[in-house]
Amino acid sequence: MEYTLEIDDTPETITGGTGILLLHPSTGETDRIDTDFLKVDTDHFLVVSTRTTAREVKQKLEYYDVDEERAEILDTLSIERGYSRRKTDTVHYVAAPDDIDGIVEHIDGFLSEHDGKLRLSFDSVTELAYYAGDDDALEAVDRILELLEEYDAVGLFHLSEEPHDDELVESFRERFDGIIDLDEDGSVDADF
Repeated sequence: MEYTLEIDDTPETITGGTGILLLHPSTGETDRIDTDFLKVDTDHFLVVSTRTTAREVKQKLEYYDVDEERAEILDTLSIERGYSRRKTDTVHYVAAPDDIDGIVEHIDGFLSEHDGKLRLSFDSVTELAYYAGDDDALEAVDRILELLEEYDAVGLFHLSEEPHDDELVESFRERFDGIIDLDEDGSVDADF
């Protein structure tokens, strides 16, 4: 299956099973890239949020005019911050931000329950590594990339370069089919 991409300096289409790593210096411009990724050529999408709460994700989708009817959100953070959690048909929670198995199982369930063109945004791998550790974050990415391939879906994974050493960033880079390198000024350098 082919998926349209409408992000500066990236290919016009990517094939199902493709994982894209969004490398960024800060979170400033990532929302624009993320929502550009989710807006087009998608029947259903899942936002796995380890950096912000479900409420903040909804605000982002609304601000960037992304069709929330197609959205599902997995909030891994609210429980850590002690916020109230109201599960709905489209907002779900895991037990803790480092609950790798819970996150992967939810992604698997989402992909198996929906048909058509499916996208995943994982925001962010950096936060996952902070809570679960580098090795577990790498393992989680491997497991999720396998699911994308199995279900012919595509995914965008956020990674902030600043907190990680070069060796770890390289370990993440080599797992992905495409890299979007976002500069401070918002310009994009893509490698697919």
